[in-house]
Amino acid sequence: MTIHSSNTPDDSEKAERSSYFGLPSLDVSVSFPQATPASIFPPCASDYYHFDDLLTPEEQAIRMTVRACMEKEIAPIMTEYWEKAEFPFHVVPKLAALRIAGGTIKGYGCPGLSITASAIATAEVARVDASCSTFILVHSSLAMLNIALCGSEAQKQKYLPSLAQFNTVGCWALTEPDYGSDASSLKTTATKINGYIVKKNAPGLTATKIQNKIGLRIVQNGDIQFKNVFVPDEDRLPGVNSFQDINKVLAVSRVMVAWQPIGISMGAYDMCHRYLKERKQFGAPLAAFQINQQKLVEMLANIQAMTLVGWRLCKLYEKGTMTPGHASMGKAWITLKARETLALGRELLGGNGILADFLVAKAFCDLEPIYTYEGTYDINTLVAGREITGLASFRPAALNQRSRL
Repeated sequence: MTIHSSNTPDDSEKAERSSYFGLPSLDVSVSFPQATPASIFPPCASDYYHFDDLLTPEEQAIRMTVRACMEKEIAPIMTEYWEKAEFPFHVVPKLAALRIAGGTIKGYGCPGLSITASAIATAEVARVDASCSTFILVHSSLAMLNIALCGSEAQKQKYLPSLAQFNTVGCWALTEPDYGSDASSLKTTATKINGYIVKKNAPGLTATKIQNKIGLRIVQNGDIQFKNVFVPDEDRLPGVNSFQDINKVLAVSRVMVAWQPIGISMGAYDMCHRYLKERKQFGAPLAAFQINQQKLVEMLANIQAMTLVGWRLCKLYEKGTMTPGHASMGKAWITLKARETLALGRELLGGNGILADFLVAKAFCDLEPIYTYEGTYDINTLVAGREITGLASFRPAALNQRSRL
């Protein structure tokens, strides 16, 4: 085949290409028949310490209901939509039928779950697909919870029932391009308003999809611009008067976010557990090799520890004794251990560890945004550090002060 220097291929170049150019890819089950892809999701094998025994019958039932839905409805299509970076809106009614939107909110058509049940649901969604988990979490634990905790009674009656049924989808905006971790320094201004509800298609509002993400590619993050947007007084959130009011919402959502990497790690372990028993090299299953067993056990041990930390966070919240430092340290440490767990899974799958078809590569990428959002690892450690020392260290010392050393 001759390679032409022109940047614009013409018909002659196309004619010189081999006949297999442009052919559709082989289905992974044909190209790699030795192992089962994630579209047929593996059974759960990660509850080694019988964590299920700590759950109520209601919480156990929610876990199994969400697990069954995700394995049946989402697993077969998630790789395709992740590759296209598109959201499968046709599955929203299936997600609505789970009755988990609204989580712990009582009344207004919301399920009124325990925080543990809501956390378990979050993990089970993330076990199969982290993007769907983020979609539900932002809708439920940020948009809906913001209205529930900071909205007026009229706003709760107006918005929450529709949101609980996914007839309306909620988004949540906090950061700006120049202010991420330093979210309390936002430059967006409003008259007489600190927090507010903005309906789509409001004059002056534009939202565009953020392109080229390497993680959570299914969920649609947006760049939002407000240009002289009018918000009626009825859509002002009366309970938002400072950043501390927003922290009430973030405290709950940070617990939910901590359960996302638990679920992601569970799915990666389940995939590796099955893959190592199916895939053979050197005349034996990969599971028969000592180093692979060691890595698999390390993954499993991490999941047990992560799960118990997440569970304890839920119990502290239920008792009313959870602090911002508790939530921040839990989210930071769990995401750190999840990163370690996914890296081990990536090694175990070898060459297939870079294919989204076998889940781990996709999960590996999906974890990265979660490691960062709801507070980066570093910022969350500083929140906990401030709590245990009584000293804040978020801002550097004044630049004009010279060291005495």
